[in-house]
Amino acid sequence: MSKIKTSDIVFVGVFAAILAVLSQISIPLPIGVPITLQTFAMALCGYFLGWKKGLAAVLVYILLAAVGVPVLAGFCGGFSYILGLSGGFIYGFLFLAGACGLNLKNKFLKIAAGCGGLLLCHLCGVLQYGLIAGEGFVTSFLLVSAPFLIKDVVSVVLAYFCALVILRAVKGRITAIG
Repeated sequence: MSKIKTSDIVFVGVFAAILAVLSQISIPLPIGVPITLQTFAMALCGYFLGWKKGLAAVLVYILLAAVGVPVLAGFCGGFSYILGLSGGFIYGFLFLAGACGLNLKNKFLKIAAGCGGLLLCHLCGVLQYGLIAGEGFVTSFLLVSAPFLIKDVVSVVLAYFCALVILRAVKGRITAIG
């Protein structure tokens, strides 16, 4: 059984805080799903920390939101938001961060895995939105997924390259992360 290192706990906590901060950069929309930097933040978290620590950071973020800490877009928090219109995207972030954090050596495969995680995240979001709003899958997709897909794919790609830059900058200054 391996021990949890203090540096791992620190990085998980720091990234949970980064997720909370970047979630506040938000443009509310009338459909109930805002435009945010959350997708970028979740992908960066996975690419930088790897899948285990990336999932841990996202889980900490979601648990903070669930107990009412205002870490979600628009300084919201509470279990009702996770069960609300955009809640599927919130727990779908676990798929996004996990896929981005997969230990793949090929740049194209890492980005493709991140986009696959993004699609699972969107699927969760579309399904929950449709269930709560009483809309069909296609209508829900057109309302809460299709308008965001290009921005979100660009966010995943940018997060990958930002993670590379950050990892290079800290290489040798901290112990292995991924």
